[in-house]
Amino acid sequence: MITVEEAIQIINATKSDFGTEYIPLHQAVGKVLREPLLADRPFPPYNRVTMDGIAIRYDDFQKGTRQFSVKGIAPAGAPVHSLTAPDGCIETMTGAVLPEGTDSVIRYEDITIDQQIATIHLDSVVKGQNVHVKGQDRKEGEQVVPPGVLISPAEIGVASTIGKDKLLVSKMPRVMILSTGDELVEIHQTPQPHQIRRSNVYRLHTTLHLAGIEAHTFHLNDNYDEIVNALQQILLDYDIVLMSGGVSKGKFDYLPDALAALGVTKLFHKIMQRPGKPFWFGQSPKGTLIFALPGNPVSSFLCTHRYFLPWLKKTLGYPPERQPFAQLATDFTFKPDLTYFLQVKIDFDKDGITHAYPVEGNGSGDLANLVDADAFLQLPRGKDHFSKGEVFPYFTFRNF
Repeated sequence: MITVEEAIQIINATKSDFGTEYIPLHQAVGKVLREPLLADRPFPPYNRVTMDGIAIRYDDFQKGTRQFSVKGIAPAGAPVHSLTAPDGCIETMTGAVLPEGTDSVIRYEDITIDQQIATIHLDSVVKGQNVHVKGQDRKEGEQVVPPGVLISPAEIGVASTIGKDKLLVSKMPRVMILSTGDELVEIHQTPQPHQIRRSNVYRLHTTLHLAGIEAHTFHLNDNYDEIVNALQQILLDYDIVLMSGGVSKGKFDYLPDALAALGVTKLFHKIMQRPGKPFWFGQSPKGTLIFALPGNPVSSFLCTHRYFLPWLKKTLGYPPERQPFAQLATDFTFKPDLTYFLQVKIDFDKDGITHAYPVEGNGSGDLANLVDADAFLQLPRGKDHFSKGEVFPYFTFRNF
């Protein structure tokens, strides 16, 4: 049995690269960019008007001119206009190209127009005001977004601006989610008193969907030969296998023996933690990674968020994340010499302090308790009393 820290070290040592792929722009949010995004022209591409109003020559205003003859209108999307008349101006709209021969824009709020004469009601004007200068943000060819960035709507905006309808991103692994156990039935079925529905598989599938992976699912009965035959092909076809159940010490927990028979190397089995102690992790000769999670729903849930998702993000090249911490909101006692992942409700106060309120359930089988919690607070082994106000890392399964 190993520590939490040792388990993380072993899992991270198996970091893989699943390659890259081009995907349509609208599918790229949440993926890791694997190419630089370069400005295909200056940002902005022309001297851009930022306020509706009139475009003038600053020197005319400085010479004392306050009334300007309107010589035209320049809407957004129109080719560039030109002003040559002395003491003239051109009405111009937000987003339009600044007319040639002008250098400053006065807002409509600061003028009146009567009989095509615009009168400025300002004592002073700043040269270049209300003008977004060509190339002010980025020069042509300049890198706007570096590779390795987690794509958000901000990066989508840049990509669309430079004409990228597809982006090169980290390719997602092929994942199979396996459930085992004769006690499990499909969710549309009415279980017998000795049966339960396959909730872990649907929770795992949804968790991976939110991470950008469309995993496949399969169920195995508690039959050794059936498990070996199915696993033999699955280990060839997939990069990652997530298993739910079948890794404890029960007489029908066949997975460890079946995996060994197929040449899978066990990298560890059991972690000094609660919940999730029976967690099994290994790698096939082909390189497929097997995350064999405990069958109890809270244990499976915890191991997914504490081990699998952080490993996945590291493997895909996510930017390093800062570990969030929270203050324990009440005293808490846990006596076994194990790392304890306490279910907590997270709250943020007006002073910027994050508080974690224990939400104790009825053990690792109490999946209903998860709906009342937001995160797991990691309490270290080696002590049994944890005081209000002590700070510990937490791992959330909510989007705050």
